[in-house]
Amino acid sequence: MTTTARTKPARTASASNGGPGTYTAANIQVLEGLEAVRRRPGMYIGSTDQRGLHHLIYEIVDNAIDEAMAGFCDRIEVVIEADGHVRVFDNGRGIPVDTHEKTGLSAVETVLTVLHAGGKFGGGGYKVSGGLHGVGASVVNALSESLEVEVLQGGGRYRQSYVRGVPTGPLTKVRGPQVEGSGTTIRFLPDSKVFEALDYDFDMLAGRFREMAYLTKGVFIRFVDERAEFAERSYYFDSGVEAFVRHINRGKGVLHPDPIYVIEERDGVQVEVGIQYNSSFGESVYSFANCIKTIDGGSHLTGFRTALTRVLNDHARKAKILKDSDPNLTGDDVREGLSAVVSVKIGEPQFEGQTKTRLGNPEVKGIVESVVAGKLGQTLEENPAIARRVLDKALTAARAREAARKARDLVQRKGLLEGSALPGKLADCSESNPEFAELYIVEGDSAGGSAKGARDRRTQAVLPLRGKILNVEKARLDKMLENEQVRNMITALGTGFGDDYDPAKLRYHKIIIMTDADVDGAHIRTLLLTFFYRFMHELIEGGYLYIAQPPLYSITHGRNVTWFHTDRELEVHLKKSAGKIQGSLQRYKGLGEMNPEQLWETTMDPEKRLLLRVEVHDAEEADELFTMLMGDDVPPRRAFITANALEATLDV
Repeated sequence: MTTTARTKPARTASASNGGPGTYTAANIQVLEGLEAVRRRPGMYIGSTDQRGLHHLIYEIVDNAIDEAMAGFCDRIEVVIEADGHVRVFDNGRGIPVDTHEKTGLSAVETVLTVLHAGGKFGGGGYKVSGGLHGVGASVVNALSESLEVEVLQGGGRYRQSYVRGVPTGPLTKVRGPQVEGSGTTIRFLPDSKVFEALDYDFDMLAGRFREMAYLTKGVFIRFVDERAEFAERSYYFDSGVEAFVRHINRGKGVLHPDPIYVIEERDGVQVEVGIQYNSSFGESVYSFANCIKTIDGGSHLTGFRTALTRVLNDHARKAKILKDSDPNLTGDDVREGLSAVVSVKIGEPQFEGQTKTRLGNPEVKGIVESVVAGKLGQTLEENPAIARRVLDKALTAARAREAARKARDLVQRKGLLEGSALPGKLADCSESNPEFAELYIVEGDSAGGSAKGARDRRTQAVLPLRGKILNVEKARLDKMLENEQVRNMITALGTGFGDDYDPAKLRYHKIIIMTDADVDGAHIRTLLLTFFYRFMHELIEGGYLYIAQPPLYSITHGRNVTWFHTDRELEVHLKKSAGKIQGSLQRYKGLGEMNPEQLWETTMDPEKRLLLRVEVHDAEEADELFTMLMGDDVPPRRAFITANALEATLDV
């Protein structure tokens, strides 16, 4: 349930010692060790919702991946047990079991109870590593109701258990015959006092483990979910990033059958890059540092992009494809239809921000640029047919970009993309602060009329769309800007477009897609989601995009009306009433079937409505899904519909 706050609470200050306003040393609280983690978990794992819950698993698996990157591990198993415990095993060297010189504890207990303790500092344990700045295992321990560790090392089996980060006893060697092999098993139960719910998302976790396997070629990762619906996935790739790029391009018409692939180490930095072009109009480039996804890029991505643009321009001029009088291809031109993975492994990564979304090492830019330029230039020289197809694609993109610029200039001259000339169908709100303003994008004039009558005119704006908007997955920028529905949306949002796009100018901080609960409504919703995902992705990342959930049914009994948003809700109600309907049942297929009072009560009232916020947890999977559902390639779409037909609801 989402509600809209109309005012912000004022900040208050107080002091517990020395009277109001007094600030002395007595006010300073010192949190020792893992107590700080339990008091402020968000500082260490980002949040205590599902993302934070998953983060605990990633931290333990990241440690196993570090062993694999160091060459000591080739098998990792992750199991979600039926009762919510998570068990992670790796066949690496095992956490050391001897006594740590500084702490006086076993190395196992040191790693699991002391922040910033691990083999990732000083270069002694790992040449490269991921993990949460070396504090991952201790943070997981602190935020777990219980944790057990078992280490196989030197023929012995060692165990220790913890409760909320506190050991129940010392590390002990289990009596028995010698055991073969080595490795570490950590089994933990996230603390229900910290996390909102132990709600693991199998597909989301599996996507992350698949990604790890791509980036650490030669490691086998097995993932098992033993909860109600047993599920299992296993991943192993001996071609690493090259296989990753092939996966990204599934269902897309590739311009060359094999990715351009390079792996090289320079000055202590290993660079692994895969490049393959396809016939789409989008760009799918993913960057990683030490197997950590850098969603905000950084120096490695900058080096890659610089090399790509420079090499393609140099080759185009050398091959006389670009004349002396022609302008250079831009970065946008050479990245249209590009799928690529850029992975670097470095001994001392400098990540920007606690969540490590951007790599800051300045020296990496030049190394990546040099490695990529060398391999790409050589490939273009040795494969003129590939070079020609890639450059033709870039030249076509350049012409489309110029056409889009002219189209944008034309509509701007007519006032159609300027904030001062809002579209005529937009019923704007009086609220000028975007933080408190909402825009409902509504299907059709009939529903638009109901929404305009239902809305709170102070904070809620309504933009009706006539018919289905353009499928932007199959259209270039110039064609897209010729579409009236697309132009109206861009104008209403206020962000501008193309070179003028600025998310900071967004006029509404809630953009709510409100369509009918039928097949056409679902299609329009998908078209709108495709537009926002491809061209205004920052609005999704900022948490501004929502989907309204109008009810499907109502039962009216006298003056009482009960609303049901799903078939399941209605089924539960009917079971409780022994299948008898007390009153009249109505099915709402269209928003226009509701009068303004009903639409306000069920779908637009901030105190009662149900909104779904649009989020992207797995960018590669989302990219693949939009390509499959909205692209030109029919067989993958047919296969997807066939595979999921039994889970779909047919609306006739």
